[in-house]
Amino acid sequence: MSDPSETIRDYLITNEIEFDEVHADSFLVVLPGERKQRTTVSLVIGDHAVSINAFVMRRPDENHMAVYRWLLERNRRMYAIAYALDHLGDIYLVGRINRHALTSDELDRVLGTILENADGHFNALLEMGFESAIRREWAWRESRGESLANLEAFRHLVNNPEPGSAG
Repeated sequence: MSDPSETIRDYLITNEIEFDEVHADSFLVVLPGERKQRTTVSLVIGDHAVSINAFVMRRPDENHMAVYRWLLERNRRMYAIAYALDHLGDIYLVGRINRHALTSDELDRVLGTILENADGHFNALLEMGFESAIRREWAWRESRGESLANLEAFRHLVNNPEPGSAG
């Protein structure tokens, strides 16, 4: 049986993925994203499994039920991980891989699934859970002549009237 720490370390080095080996059995991995700047993934090797935890975003400001329902529906289609909430309502991706099943290929599939679901769906989650905040931030920046570059993905929110408004 191969050493899980060795498997993880070798995979991360080979694929030039930023990481910090916190302890002999614990890694913090940084996955670069396109929508979400980075996703930090914790890999902790236990007696029987490797525990995987990745922060996605803080608790939504609004539309909690719609956001949480979307997460639960998405869980049905994901490989090896699932969305979960902590006691504050913050959103994570969590999973476990049996120590004996941990290979470079399996690690690649799981980290790819995390990246797809943390980064790939980040804007949709922000839009559902923070639409009012995005609109306020856009208006504030516009009034001050500040850059809107990192809000461009949400331009459609400000070009359309708020739901229920008369505009």
